[in-house]
Amino acid sequence: MNIDHEVKLLVEEIQRLGETNASGQMTVKFGVLFSDDRCANIFEALVGTLKAAKKRKVVNYDSEMLLQGVHDNVEIVLLQA
Repeated sequence: MNIDHEVKLLVEEIQRLGETNASGQMTVKFGVLFSDDRCANIFEALVGTLKAAKKRKVVNYDSEMLLQGVHDNVEIVLLQA
């Protein structure tokens, strides 16, 4: 898969699993994304896709790296749909 397509799929999954925050932005916790069966089947490297999406300013999160367990409660904010 090409990375732009994976980022597009990531946006769809964040919209499916996320909630709207007080600022009106869609957010989802990393642990929710990581443990979701559908996401596990779509993304070979979820962390890499998230990093690419962050670089493209599609999402934002407060950690340099995301690791299962340690960063399960990190909020991933969708900046553009």
